[in-house]
Amino acid sequence: MITIGSDQKLQLGQLLIKSGAVTEEQLSEALRIQKSNGRSLLLGEILREQNICSEEQIMKALALGYGVPFARVSGKIADPKVIEVLGRDFVEKHCVLPLFKIRSVLTIAVTEPANVFLIEEIARITEYQVQIVCATAGDIRATIQAHLPAANVFVIDDIVEEVSAGDLAMVEEQVEEITDQEAAAGDSPVIRIVNYLIYNAVRENASDIHIEPDDKALRIRFRVDGRLYEKMHLPYKLLPALVSRIKIMAGLDISERRLPQDGGIHVIMEGRPIDLRVSTLNGKSGEKVVIRIIDNRNILINLEKLGFTYEILKQWRKVISAPNGIVLVTGPTGSGKSTTLYSVLKELNNEEANICTIEDPIEFNLPLVNQFQVNEKIGFTFSAALRSLLRQDPDIIMVGEIRDPETSQIAVQAALTGHLVLASLHTNDAPGAITRLIDIGVKPYLVSASVAAVLAQRLVRKICTNCKEPYEPPINIRRAVEHLTGEVETFYHGVGCNKCRNSGCSGRIGIYELLAPNDAIRDGITVAPKINELRRLAKESGMISLRADGMEKVKAGITTVEEILRITAVG
Repeated sequence: MITIGSDQKLQLGQLLIKSGAVTEEQLSEALRIQKSNGRSLLLGEILREQNICSEEQIMKALALGYGVPFARVSGKIADPKVIEVLGRDFVEKHCVLPLFKIRSVLTIAVTEPANVFLIEEIARITEYQVQIVCATAGDIRATIQAHLPAANVFVIDDIVEEVSAGDLAMVEEQVEEITDQEAAAGDSPVIRIVNYLIYNAVRENASDIHIEPDDKALRIRFRVDGRLYEKMHLPYKLLPALVSRIKIMAGLDISERRLPQDGGIHVIMEGRPIDLRVSTLNGKSGEKVVIRIIDNRNILINLEKLGFTYEILKQWRKVISAPNGIVLVTGPTGSGKSTTLYSVLKELNNEEANICTIEDPIEFNLPLVNQFQVNEKIGFTFSAALRSLLRQDPDIIMVGEIRDPETSQIAVQAALTGHLVLASLHTNDAPGAITRLIDIGVKPYLVSASVAAVLAQRLVRKICTNCKEPYEPPINIRRAVEHLTGEVETFYHGVGCNKCRNSGCSGRIGIYELLAPNDAIRDGITVAPKINELRRLAKESGMISLRADGMEKVKAGITTVEEILRITAVG
């Protein structure tokens, strides 16, 4: 809430006029409304409710009037620990945000620059000299949510600084000396090892950490660029303490070892929030733990950076700008579907659209987007959530996954009644999504009428730029590639180096297959065609297959022939 003394109201209005945010007539009308309400409404609130000016324009004017800087604070905080000096309850209650501290001066973002009592209270609590900047309440709350997503947040930077690959063996020896492994979960050596694993996995862009016990040792593996590789071995006797520590962080039951458990961990690393999804499963040698890493920095990126060719991106943008219809993104687990959907929402996101999502789990907090978490234990399933959501006046709906007949039927009806519905589906290619919808109970004529497009995708490894070099492939490989892309001047591959762990590949990029049904395909869908017939119709309509799109990236020197052949079927 924006608070300003009655003697300052004219000053705020005049500052807004001077900045061009309001006219004199608009200000006069706002003051009239305020007077008619007995001055119970704040001038800034009236101007916002009347859509005359934005919160940012008002805060800029307040900052100018009180002689303090205005700051856009959403995003990374220079020192993540400084946000904790006031505590979560305090910053949320008063809508303030500690930004950074230089010596004994603490800089705070506030929405009420005139509230000297609040500033004095912050100085008393922190025992620092307080300097303020103005920021919008929306920016402050979004940053608090990003950096303190839950009450139980672990900052791992300091502990990691104490551990390096060189002295890890010493830490293992310390752990082996501990006899009570349950108690060891809270001891420094175990904490340091867990943080060491998380820290290095994030630094190496791993998507998963696997902790796998056998009869003699613990094998730790990271999944990087879709491939698992062994990171280290730990003593087997460390298993109970290591698993217990991870369970404590994830809020799981450390006494339950027989049944599978799932949980989440929020960590702050190098100033940015990272979510971890934890899964435990008891095997013959003890509990296996898999930690999925969801680095928000890798989720919300521009469509241009995903790997679309110019023509496919042009067609894709046309599809997602449609006012209604179902747009499906398909592919196996780990193929980047969520990243594509979030990137679409980022492009469509604006103050004029009511965008709502139904997810399981919510992987990233999107400003201005209403996000809802599925909870099957209480009956809040995808279908139940979607049914309720249609009464919330949505413009764009994103469904994390279409799994069952009821969800698919409601999604189709939503698309036919004027909503744009984005959803993911697990199929091998774009035409397969059409037959999948029919198989789970949607009438063929409804599929034909509602589906605007299907995007199938995969992630392929890119050639490491550090060890990339030209080579001459076997003649049959050259012919196969040139059959799809035309003549290729030079083929490239990576020879392997320390940067890419001698794999020759570093990073991944998407390959895509976009099916946007034309009249011929829609007529074919209506008669419930076989998958091969649908693929033939799609190919005749000009659809570029996953393999063909991949070979274009081979021709451009981005990836290798072997990688495309490994990841795609003939097409």
